[in-house]
Amino acid sequence: METTALIAACAAVVLGAGLQRVAGMGLGMVAAPVLTVLLGASVGVLVSNVAAIVTALLILRALRDRVDWRRVVTILPLMLVGSALGALTVREADSAWLDVIVGGSVLAALAASAVLRRRVRIKGRSVAVVTGLAAGFMNTTSGVAAPAWTAYALATRWDHRSFAATLQPLLIVMNTMSVATKLGFGAIPAGTMPAWWVWPVLLVAVLGGVGLGTLLARRIPARVAARVALTVAVAGAVTALARGLLTV
Repeated sequence: METTALIAACAAVVLGAGLQRVAGMGLGMVAAPVLTVLLGASVGVLVSNVAAIVTALLILRALRDRVDWRRVVTILPLMLVGSALGALTVREADSAWLDVIVGGSVLAALAASAVLRRRVRIKGRSVAVVTGLAAGFMNTTSGVAAPAWTAYALATRWDHRSFAATLQPLLIVMNTMSVATKLGFGAIPAGTMPAWWVWPVLLVAVLGGVGLGTLLARRIPARVAARVALTVAVAGAVTALARGLLTV
């Protein structure tokens, strides 16, 4: 990786990790598109997945007391199924059409959730099941699962502080599964991985981003953080849709 490309990758990781510390998510949305351009679609998303694992581990340490473990247990199994389906799709399907379908569907889900939450509170296991499948699938195919989580949080009126904390163990498992399934199913071309020295540099970027986000999180109210999370989700969905439309 050239020096200019590495600087751009590190800047995206710092920004994404900082945003994830404030809003509970965001590294995938910020870093995945940049890393995809620099490293190619499959490897870029894989590197984003690895950075997301480290970021979530660091954030979980600070927010573990707010985690809703019951929701984790409910969502996790279907999320793993969605990740496996996503890995198979990455191997077989055209990525441009995947971006179009995922981006368009999530925008519709966010809009519907925003309208419905004013009239009715959605409950039940079915909505968690759908969210788990969608998030696992999206994270593996595009590195961006934030829109699915945000639609779920809006529909169920989930408290943002608990939402942001609970996402971290889910993100750890989901990104680990994304990496494992893509490598296991042969979705990553041989010989395309970055040089070994790129990984410690990106680790430093993650640490810097989480540290910066920790300072900002102390000064940002929960309502503002929730709005940031929604903005991240919408931007992620729009990015995926636009990327797909431009490459179809």
